[in-house]
Amino acid sequence: MACEAWRGKLDAYLDGELEPAQATALSTHLRSCGACAADTLERVRMKRSLAAAGRRYEPSPKLRAQVALSVANPRRKIGWQWMIVAVPAALVLIASVAVNLNVRRENARRQRVYSELADLHVAALASSTPVDVLSTDRHTVKPWFQGKIPFTFNLPDLQGSEFTLLGGRVAYFAQMPGAHLIYQLRKHEISVFIFQDRGAEAASLPLGVAHALSFSVESWKQDGLRYFVVGDAGAGDIETLSKLLRSSG
Repeated sequence: MACEAWRGKLDAYLDGELEPAQATALSTHLRSCGACAADTLERVRMKRSLAAAGRRYEPSPKLRAQVALSVANPRRKIGWQWMIVAVPAALVLIASVAVNLNVRRENARRQRVYSELADLHVAALASSTPVDVLSTDRHTVKPWFQGKIPFTFNLPDLQGSEFTLLGGRVAYFAQMPGAHLIYQLRKHEISVFIFQDRGAEAASLPLGVAHALSFSVESWKQDGLRYFVVGDAGAGDIETLSKLLRSSG
């Protein structure tokens, strides 16, 4: 009965529509229930497939420009006297539409990136093996990545903090291999993703503080790497872990 009640809330959990207390309780349930965890993984895969299909048919910049031009210039005859007013107005309208489209596209891209990282976070926690190297010792976890990803990174000394390193695994985002570390804070798990800051894909990744679904996200670049901290802990806790990671860099 408990599983049936939770499964009815899985979609709301993945879409970030649950209250924080319910989201935390469901996250705890997923770590102890293999059936619900498997169901969650399947829904995450379907969600990502639908997102990929939606991007496949995204209008091109050329098509957007053509639509904006057709809206700004209706096919009807007007006197030359009106052209003096109409042409500048049309140019202003086109520029306004273009700027609005670019802002919308940028916001959609940022949200898409953060949502995909949140999906990776949920998928890892719902898995029976959330980490491939299980250790609280940073001197064990860091060497494990050698030869598995094309870069190295430093980990903070957590002694005296509330954070505990649980382990790590290799993650792939935008066809880039990276490190996925999982930290524990009280009843919360927090994912830290680290990727190289190279190429067009990496350059397009967003920076700063944001929210994705029911998760807080903080991202920055440092020493040629991009960091993403994702979790359902409070924004202050996410910021504290981010500062620890920055200091270790």
